[in-house]
Amino acid sequence: MIEMQLEPASCANCGVDNCTPVAVGYDFEYETTVEEFLAVECRKCKLVYLNPRPTSASLMAAYPDAYHAFQFDESSFGFVYRVRQWLETSRLLKWCKGLGPNAKILDIGCGDGFHIDLLRRYGKSSWRVEGIDFDPRAQLGANKRGVKIHCGRVEELALEPDSYDLIIMIMTIEHLSDPLTCVKRAAELLRLGGKLVIVTDNTGSPDFRIFGNRHWGGYHFPRHLYLFNKQNLAALCQKAGLQTISVRTAVSPVNWTYSMRNWIQDWRGPMWLRNLFSLHSPIPLGIFTLLDHPLSWMGRGAILHGIFEKKQRTLYDE
Repeated sequence: MIEMQLEPASCANCGVDNCTPVAVGYDFEYETTVEEFLAVECRKCKLVYLNPRPTSASLMAAYPDAYHAFQFDESSFGFVYRVRQWLETSRLLKWCKGLGPNAKILDIGCGDGFHIDLLRRYGKSSWRVEGIDFDPRAQLGANKRGVKIHCGRVEELALEPDSYDLIIMIMTIEHLSDPLTCVKRAAELLRLGGKLVIVTDNTGSPDFRIFGNRHWGGYHFPRHLYLFNKQNLAALCQKAGLQTISVRTAVSPVNWTYSMRNWIQDWRGPMWLRNLFSLHSPIPLGIFTLLDHPLSWMGRGAILHGIFEKKQRTLYDE
């Protein structure tokens, strides 16, 4: 465990720090640091964020080599991997509906290239699919899949503006210290009529209401810096010059599962019980999937799926 350097933060939507505390917790998942972290909620737009938060240099230590996004494969996750592969393929192809044979697709925060690999295998062979991740360990995982990705931050890479038909950010925006700047950059890169898809945790969900004072799985202390609901996610993308097509909720058992694990761990429950609630355990994942289905139908599922379109050129393109 290490001690992290912290810095003050403000609301990514409002630009000020006018907030109220909502939770205190530590890195239940990987135990990378000794600190506890404070999550606050903006009084105006209800955006939840860490304040103070780890500096960029310190935050790298919160992503250990065992971090699941660096190497999510069937040999490690078995049945869970196969189910997720089927679900994610269905979602990806739905978002790609209507794309032409020469479409360009960009995955920002692609990890080990899991979604790029699915698009390569099940999408049109003529699509050009690219990925970006800031961590070299993600690049190593992608290489094992036979996927080449850009290593760096999208704001800093020399990518061609107005050239992408679809950009996806799947469980990425919550990790960013400056999500508005990243979404503005995505808007620059999209063609007119191009779409940005954002998938992220939902603070408007019942699991947040139940566990949000400490144990909510969506916190992933201290890796998740900003956490959204439908309204403030749409507001952020509107500030970036994009038009909201839809922001809906979707089924996910992950935060329910991690919330239970965090609660058991905090109360020093036996290790076998903690391990029952993990991404490797199909039984609790299946139970919480069934639980989250009706919540998603009511618009209160565990994760958000936002679709945003570039309707006109923005100041950021000029």
